[in-house]
Amino acid sequence: MKKILVIEDEQVIRENILKLLKAEGFDVTGAENGAQGLYAAVSNLPDVIICDVMMPELDGYGVLVALRSNPVTATVPFVFLTGKAERSEMRQGMELGADDYLTKPFSKAELVGAISSRLKKQEAVAEQYNNLRWQNGALTPDTAHKLQQIKTNLCNALEREEFQVYYQPQINVQTGKIMSAEALVRWLHPEKGLISPAEFIPDAEETGFIIQLGEWVLQTACRQMQVWHNAGFSLRVAVNLSPRQFHQPDLSSRVAQILAETGLEPSSLELELTESLMVEDAESAIAALQQLKNLGVCISIDDFGTGYSSLSYLTQYPFDILKIDRCFISNITDGCTNAAIVKAIIEMAHSLCLEVIAEGVETEAEKDFLCRYECDTMQGYLFSPPLVAADFERLLLEGK
Repeated sequence: MKKILVIEDEQVIRENILKLLKAEGFDVTGAENGAQGLYAAVSNLPDVIICDVMMPELDGYGVLVALRSNPVTATVPFVFLTGKAERSEMRQGMELGADDYLTKPFSKAELVGAISSRLKKQEAVAEQYNNLRWQNGALTPDTAHKLQQIKTNLCNALEREEFQVYYQPQINVQTGKIMSAEALVRWLHPEKGLISPAEFIPDAEETGFIIQLGEWVLQTACRQMQVWHNAGFSLRVAVNLSPRQFHQPDLSSRVAQILAETGLEPSSLELELTESLMVEDAESAIAALQQLKNLGVCISIDDFGTGYSSLSYLTQYPFDILKIDRCFISNITDGCTNAAIVKAIIEMAHSLCLEVIAEGVETEAEKDFLCRYECDTMQGYLFSPPLVAADFERLLLEGK
């Protein structure tokens, strides 16, 4: 079923279009203004967007510019609705990347025809692209079919509540107590059992489903953390942001809304980002991070040392926490270069007033080394694997 997003501030017009398209067998979503429309487009990835030109605050032109500048939505077919038929107005929209115009009032046939023509063109482009990839050996028809099946399976799994959030404890080095937890998504398939994130996260990212999944994880983790706060446990929860999530135009407002809905204090939420996100578009990344910081949440740089490792961005970006990747922790006591690297990272981070978390701690020797060089926090199988909420709560009750 093809998904159609209708962005229209006039309620009567919007509801009529939604009713008409639903009767035609489309999966329809409505948005009453440009800001809501942007969020719906990025999170749901519709097959066609129908958007009014004139709207308060953010008009249709602003919506189109934002969508075309976002790699997630850059190619989604976009049809303008307008009460005018001036050539200059249409020219402006086409130059910004609109695919078609519908002048109000329009008939049912005109609306459905405009959508059908956009869908046919999109399908033709996709088929041509897949054929090229197939010819180049990059994608076979069988692989493309499997990817579509995976996307469908992921959507169905979320609806059937097959996804679970696990929590891995993060231990304060000084006290030995749990001070925070990293939220990690797992897929408990009814037939295949527990499926590793390494198997489904890349496909979720490629299909855009990661935005829906990521927001669900964030909501679930914040809600659970508030439950523990109400029970008297003072904790912080760390949630990973995927590249597609991070590039949402209204990310900070979505995070703020989730915090408000769950009642969680912003300081109790930590958002983790990977190094690669920091170098793709430094200017926009800094602006996005600053918006999140203004909410009061903590920002951490994950897997430090495995990517570009530019020391300059540690001073440019508003980070609070630096996480040392597990690849540097392994064999840290064997006299290898890892020991020198970890020591240098800890010293550098502390000089920049950053908290340091070491991932993948599995032995007492690794723990002792990190304690000796004043790492702030540790997580790993030495303390506990990721746990379902009930098992994590038992650790809290035991005072570990």
